[in-house]
Amino acid sequence: MDPADFYTGIVAELYGPLKSVSQDPEPYAAVIQQAGLPALELGCGDGEPLLGLRRQGLDVDGVDSSADMLERLRRQADELDIRVTVFQQRMEALNLPRRYRTIFLAGPTFTLLPDDATALAALRGIRAHLAEGGTVLVPLFTPEPTPAEQIGRVRTASAPDGAELRVSVVAEQRDETARTQTTLLRYERHHGSDSTVEERPWVLHWYPLGQFEKLATSAGLAVTAITDLQGTPTSADTPDLVHFKLQAT
Repeated sequence: MDPADFYTGIVAELYGPLKSVSQDPEPYAAVIQQAGLPALELGCGDGEPLLGLRRQGLDVDGVDSSADMLERLRRQADELDIRVTVFQQRMEALNLPRRYRTIFLAGPTFTLLPDDATALAALRGIRAHLAEGGTVLVPLFTPEPTPAEQIGRVRTASAPDGAELRVSVVAEQRDETARTQTTLLRYERHHGSDSTVEERPWVLHWYPLGQFEKLATSAGLAVTAITDLQGTPTSADTPDLVHFKLQAT
């Protein structure tokens, strides 16, 4: 198991809506077919569902801030003989060569933006790259506090080289006023006499409906629908992942 996959998997286990994110390209292909091409996936990571969409011949670019994740994406694309265009940029500092009819996130990466100012910068960048009549899809959720019994619990897995991987929640802080939750995760890798221990903060920032709508309006966007991934109308008050559809005002 890749250490990054193990770390991400533990985070997904802690935050239920992350586990429900579909990496199946079909729901996103349906969104793109309705909203139009070209399309842009924000936070494309190591290639799901981007590579599946490209395999279908859809004109979809990708953006991610992680050079490591994009390198993994490129390796997979080469192995699958898929041509793909990706950019290493932060979501709040987009500067791309063209505009898109569809801009989407395939997971709640927007909640990783640390505050409203950064979120507003990201939304303004999205607006600047949205073609006339285009659609934006932003998944959001409100994280639940980590249960007390999860604090200190160690999860283990084995790496391909035989190393033992361990991840545990060390501590968590939640600020209802700032709408942030910071979970400190300890990652350990033990292989014979060699050991590596690293602690990583995982910060989530959530948005009540009114606040997200205010940010979108400031960026020149309007919320036109709140749905599940299949497009069924739902409530923004649910603790599950919901998808905000936006269009330019």
